[in-house]
Amino acid sequence: MAMQEEEKKEKSKPKTSVITGTIKITGEGVGYVESAETEEDAQIQTRFLHTALHRDTVEAVLFPQKKGERLAGEVTRVLSRAKTQFVGTVRRRTGDSFCFVAPDDTRMYTDIFVPHAKELDPQDGMKVLVEMTQWEESQKSPEGKILRVIGKGGEHETEMQAIVFERGLQIGFPDQAIVEARAFQKEKVSIIAKEAMERKDFRGRVTFTIDPEDAKDFDDALSVHKLSEDLYEVGVHIADVSFFVKEDTVLDKEAFERGFSLYLVDRTIPMLPEELSNDLCSLNPQEDKLAFSAVLHLTKQGEVREKWFGRTIINSNTRFTYEQAQKVLDEKTGTHAEELQLLNTIALALREERAKRGALDFDQAEVRIELNEQGSPIRISEKERGESNKLIEELMILANREVAEEFMRASGNKKEGAGIFRIHDEPKRDEIRELSTFLHQLGYELNIGKEGVSAKDLNDLFKKLDGRPEESLVKTVALKSMAKAIYSTKSIGHFGLALLHYTHFTSPIRRYADLLVHRLLDSYIKGRNILPEEQEKYRQAAEYLSRREMDVVDAERTSIAVKQIEYMLKYVGEVRKGVISGISNWGIYVQELETKAEGMVRLRDLQDDYYVFDRESYSIVGSRTKKRYTIADVVKIKIVGGSIEKRQLDFTFAP
Repeated sequence: MAMQEEEKKEKSKPKTSVITGTIKITGEGVGYVESAETEEDAQIQTRFLHTALHRDTVEAVLFPQKKGERLAGEVTRVLSRAKTQFVGTVRRRTGDSFCFVAPDDTRMYTDIFVPHAKELDPQDGMKVLVEMTQWEESQKSPEGKILRVIGKGGEHETEMQAIVFERGLQIGFPDQAIVEARAFQKEKVSIIAKEAMERKDFRGRVTFTIDPEDAKDFDDALSVHKLSEDLYEVGVHIADVSFFVKEDTVLDKEAFERGFSLYLVDRTIPMLPEELSNDLCSLNPQEDKLAFSAVLHLTKQGEVREKWFGRTIINSNTRFTYEQAQKVLDEKTGTHAEELQLLNTIALALREERAKRGALDFDQAEVRIELNEQGSPIRISEKERGESNKLIEELMILANREVAEEFMRASGNKKEGAGIFRIHDEPKRDEIRELSTFLHQLGYELNIGKEGVSAKDLNDLFKKLDGRPEESLVKTVALKSMAKAIYSTKSIGHFGLALLHYTHFTSPIRRYADLLVHRLLDSYIKGRNILPEEQEKYRQAAEYLSRREMDVVDAERTSIAVKQIEYMLKYVGEVRKGVISGISNWGIYVQELETKAEGMVRLRDLQDDYYVFDRESYSIVGSRTKKRYTIADVVKIKIVGGSIEKRQLDFTFAP
């Protein structure tokens, strides 16, 4: 046993004193270099960052590691910048020809000096997009130039645009992309007529879409046809974006650069121009549409007996909202009631089978934010997820799984280079240990075996949490401890879904990866193997889209947080209930129960005692009274203030 421990320690030691990797910067300005050359991330204090910024690729030298201390080092060279453009607030005195820009992103730990501010003449307090042009000495501010003045900080339109530009995302399309899209639109009738003769015709099948009430583009439609007493043809018909968006066109390059449609709280910024996303590609009701379909012969138990993939033409009979479809399911009567009941029976069987496999159930409450015409939030409520939502979810997962398995079959089970997969690695042991310690403090135990933690153990935990105040919080913490799902040309499986192979096939209007999957699937259908140079292109695309996805998800979450803060600031002085969601050296994070808005109770505002952070128990403890505040405690909070611009909400505890 002692020998095993020594071997483990030896393996964990860095093999070299100089490493390269990606650095992550915290809001406190501390860096962590993630490198294949070390078992643990190397911590870099602010004074040793030497101009390195969040997500930069860097070279770092490691300090000699003392027993019991974490690995640390110093950045010696920035190899490549992940980002050079930032959104920030102008700091400028009247009459000055220069200004400073204070970045919104707290991970950008220094202001940017703009020597020539008169070009766009931004006023003090305005939000701008600034590009860092040079930064060679960490003791001096980086220099930059202002690319655009966004508007006055705190205003709705300014804040929404700031979220987009901060993450390097775009709002409009270049003229040439619009020209290409409109050229297809002009030829729509003749295109459909010609393609109808070349494709498998499903226009005679009962077909419908089920989407959110405010959806403008429809990626997927379902068709149903009874084959025998317990065998049904279910068509999962997906918008044939690849027919219109060809490789190396302006449309294709623009879609790739965006990577995803962006769903902010008040708007959708599509990956494709509206001529395609809302018209030509969208599976609108009562219109002939081009689709790429996965047609499956299924039993009521969800068993796949046969499958076919190919280009089709469809005509959706009905456009359901989730609420409308749910009403038909509940009342067992109405438009397509028989078909919906059948698909729901199959979906329930698929969900049960998924649970038996050990797929994780991270079903969490989401908020719906209603805005008035000025973009101000007037109501925040919890989104309802009924069986109609889950019906669509299960059938989309099934189609994605079957396409991934088709990649494996067509390529002779080649696990790398066969396609673009959606992969989800097993959680790291260190992360699971931290999760286990966190859960122990709440009175829950997580079984960690020799192979780590199983999805079944996590699901058993989630069942115990069902309906408790800490349910949402624990699921959030557990989700953060998991590896992130990413795109890859190497199929290693999907831990969360408990699948050996998985991909994204079902949303090419809003995800570029799905468009690539359609192109790959079309190649296999035509009997053409993927060449090595194509595999490398797809590998690079998968890496880029994985990074892009992080920006998009972050933007969407930030837009929700901004409106939650704005909404709560209307109720300053009001007392509400919340659950403690985080503890730090400087404060206690609390999530308000109704709106899910998160704010902070600062330790300096607690006047009844001197409080200390107890890292072992995830608690804040009073030195004199021994009063304890712990993660997942339900508390009363008073809303005292905050700032939309700074993305912060301030609470105090209420008696």
